[in-house]
Amino acid sequence: MKTAVIYWSGTGNTEAMAKAAAEGANAELFSVSEFSGNVADYDAIAFGCPAMGAEVLEEDEFEPFFTAAEGSLSGKKVLLFGSYGWGDGEWMRNWEERVKAAGAELVNGEGIIVNEAPSDDDLAKIKEIAAKLS
Repeated sequence: MKTAVIYWSGTGNTEAMAKAAAEGANAELFSVSEFSGNVADYDAIAFGCPAMGAEVLEEDEFEPFFTAAEGSLSGKKVLLFGSYGWGDGEWMRNWEERVKAAGAELVNGEGIIVNEAPSDDDLAKIKEIAAKLS
């Protein structure tokens, strides 16, 4: 099974989550700007992005990338994760709906959100849930 973790991080919080997910899933790890492959080539994918602005995905790099990838998600296992500093997680709920509408299986039934920096317990939880990707 071929698995990738693809993320965008501004402060390092989502990057820390991505590293834990990659370790748990035994996956290839890419920042969105480093990913040059095709999402269709992977059986399972973990996507990480923090809430930005008015609770949306990062708009310059991650949103265009994810929009392009949505058509390749049908039948794949997908894990979503990210950090936030305000709001109530609306960006994650919207993102979950997009993944489900694309026909993917959302691992854990919902995305993983962490307020600000992830704790050691948060990282352990992400690692454990990410193991379900494989």
